[in-house]
Amino acid sequence: MEKDKENCKIKFKTELKSFAEKLKKHISTDKGDWTIKGFIDIYKNIYTISSDTKIVSKILEIHLFPQILQFADSIGYHIVLAEKQNYYPDLSFVHKDNDQIKFAVDIKTTFRRNDSSVGFTLGSHGAYFIQRDKSKNIQFPYNQYSGHFVLGVIYTRVDFNDEKDGKIYRVDELKDNNEKSVKKVGARQVTEVKNLKSIASVIRDFDFFVAEKWKIASDFQGSHNTANIGCVIDLEDLKNENGAFSKLGESWFDEYWQNYGHITHKDKKITNLKDYLDFKEKPELWNKITTKILRNK
Repeated sequence: MEKDKENCKIKFKTELKSFAEKLKKHISTDKGDWTIKGFIDIYKNIYTISSDTKIVSKILEIHLFPQILQFADSIGYHIVLAEKQNYYPDLSFVHKDNDQIKFAVDIKTTFRRNDSSVGFTLGSHGAYFIQRDKSKNIQFPYNQYSGHFVLGVIYTRVDFNDEKDGKIYRVDELKDNNEKSVKKVGARQVTEVKNLKSIASVIRDFDFFVAEKWKIASDFQGSHNTANIGCVIDLEDLKNENGAFSKLGESWFDEYWQNYGHITHKDKKITNLKDYLDFKEKPELWNKITTKILRNK
């Protein structure tokens, strides 16, 4: 049974990776610009969006969703969406012929901090991560999933001087022949352009990757005020699944994050992997912690 689950997991991961490699062409132009330009009202005014990460993330998810649905159906799965906003995961892939086979997929969108680093979190290490047969804040109990994956979307933000106020556009290719020009909407000026491509995109240069959650995890929290698992920030580490636990194994990832901050060793709470291995009397495993992740040497 376990071997069958592992084979399903390998197959699912291979198919998800292949799917991710094709996504760029669905959401960007040949020049790398996002094909989303803004939103339109019934008067054919185009309102630009800002590059605020929360706004971009939600629109990106909506933009990708039809492709994800089609992909799931093509490989014999249906998708169960998270019932509530704070539930894990974003998407539950459930096999059509065997509902015991489930995969958790979180869509993670983030912008490049520089040429080589990004940043996001990997979900909670609280209730559902510890009590794996429970369903608090999770679509299905954690231990019902055969694998936990991240579908990552990385992009570059385009900064505009007037981004705060945004712009309104009227596009010639959307006009009727007898339609008059509009100079203002309320107190805001309307800019006329020939076609939709003339409107600058707020993000560009997309990069997609697929990784198992445990393989890209770091050993520190992703945020100070919430119990979120941190993620490696190096882009190549993400693509190569080169996280703190990648050479140690998933069982160490599970054990460490289930105990994060709950164990005191040498008069301090354990919040890094090196100290945890010291507590477990496994110093010989220190060299398996990815060098770029290793802290407090």
